[in-house]
Amino acid sequence: MKKKWRRFLACLSVLLIFFTSSGAAMEKEPEELKNLYAHSAVLMDGSSGRILFGKNETEVLPMASTTKIMTCILTLESGRTEETATVSANAAAQPKVHLGVQSGEEFYVKDLLYSLMLESHNDSAVVIAEHIGGSVQGFAEMMNEKAAKLGCADTHFITPNGLDAADGGGEHATTAADLARIMRYCVSESPRREEFLEITQTRSYSFSNKEGSRSFSCQNHNAFMDMMEGVVSGKTGFTSAAGYCYVCALESEGRLFIVALLACGWPNNRTYKWRDARTLFDYGMANYRNQTIRCEEKPRTLPVEGGLARDKNPWHEATVEASADTSDASQKQYLLRADERIRSRLTIQKSLTAPVEKGAVVGKISYYLGEQLLEEYPIRTTGSVSSKYFEDWLLWVWKSYIL
Repeated sequence: MKKKWRRFLACLSVLLIFFTSSGAAMEKEPEELKNLYAHSAVLMDGSSGRILFGKNETEVLPMASTTKIMTCILTLESGRTEETATVSANAAAQPKVHLGVQSGEEFYVKDLLYSLMLESHNDSAVVIAEHIGGSVQGFAEMMNEKAAKLGCADTHFITPNGLDAADGGGEHATTAADLARIMRYCVSESPRREEFLEITQTRSYSFSNKEGSRSFSCQNHNAFMDMMEGVVSGKTGFTSAAGYCYVCALESEGRLFIVALLACGWPNNRTYKWRDARTLFDYGMANYRNQTIRCEEKPRTLPVEGGLARDKNPWHEATVEASADTSDASQKQYLLRADERIRSRLTIQKSLTAPVEKGAVVGKISYYLGEQLLEEYPIRTTGSVSSKYFEDWLLWVWKSYIL
């Protein structure tokens, strides 16, 4: 009888675990986000970089012309936008969509950036890459180096325009999570973010080659700017392998949201990306508000073994105060749902051994959202404590009983 009862309890426990984990999974996939068209999607907090929602967000996929946000920001950060670039035969031979540059023709790099981002011209991308990187391969190395610095572990660049390609390192591809990280960098972290935003927000732009013999006009193809209020930047993309792709940044009430979509339909479904972007942004704006970390940790007093007390009495216990400087935490905001809370975790030594120097790290205060570490600050001593020696005992006796 006891064995049957134990088996029943074991089965009941398994069922409870199943339904609890199922409920947690449902929380991660809100009802309104279950029918996204994109195979891979991310909604990111543009301020902190936290992923608020992800669908196959770490699956490596081709990203088409969304590649060009990296091409643009690298070129801006090179500081060479006022230089002129000469068109090579390779650049002139790039397939549509193209500006129609001719071999030997010269253009100002800044003008080509508008061609790159507004019309998504493939030839302009190659002219820029060859000028800034020395070659397409050299520029790709710069792109991959930058991606690695941004924490994009699953991204591999081969071309500056996003055309489907493969080499010894794999296919030209990224993930929705990495693509969102790159856009976040472009619009909020790069030292040239203002110039990036100025280019991507421009509705139309006209320019000519350096000689002035041919003129060109570009129109911004980011139609989503007219579909939702607050769009600050965006880039579309399409190839036969990648399908329709889109990455976009939107500001609303002091909040910055990033959306990245990969494999969001194929012809004739080019509007799917607009629907998915709106769905994700609407969800973010309805459910997330900016909050700051509440740092209420007070200074702590730690005993110091073998240390000399402040009053120089060798019979008294030596102590030192320690605290964390969390002043910048109040300036950092995180998008949280109403049911989310930031919790703190204190790690600190129970006692110290003399000598102790001022500023010594004796612990840390960590702030978590779920299992994700948001911020971490070292706890340092605010004073010093010297070691206690036999001479200190003699001096105390001398002062107390002889003088």
